[in-house]
Amino acid sequence: MLRLAIVLGVAFLLQIILSMLQMKHFSNEFVKLHRKGKVACGRKAGGFRAGAIVMFLIDDDGIIREGKKLEGVTFLARVRPLKGFEGRDIRTVSEADVPKTHKNLGKAVADASLTFKKYTAGEIIPEPLSPFQKVGSSVGNIFKGKVA
Repeated sequence: MLRLAIVLGVAFLLQIILSMLQMKHFSNEFVKLHRKGKVACGRKAGGFRAGAIVMFLIDDDGIIREGKKLEGVTFLARVRPLKGFEGRDIRTVSEADVPKTHKNLGKAVADASLTFKKYTAGEIIPEPLSPFQKVGSSVGNIFKGKVA
């Protein structure tokens, strides 16, 4: 039993360390892009599917100059170029512009467009709920007699 606890503890620590390395890689890529100009980001959590984060380098008119994506289920996912959006207005890109095989990537692209529209309209962009907040909200709704 003690061995199992040790193995699980080591696996948990390894996951934390590798996730931190992935976040550092993403952060470095974001900073590189941001040094070139404005960056619009979109994200879609994956759960058991591949999650996605997109970053678009945009000019003052909202035209996409460069795109990058982070897509995957594990810590092995790395930031890669996102081609096909260069020269397009970020306000016009949508989920339909991404192949259907990349469902969450399409949602992240749509989120980047929506976030940019809200930002330029002066709206406050709400932070997404964390997994713990989602569970807490669902449990709270059960006790209130609501079904999510």
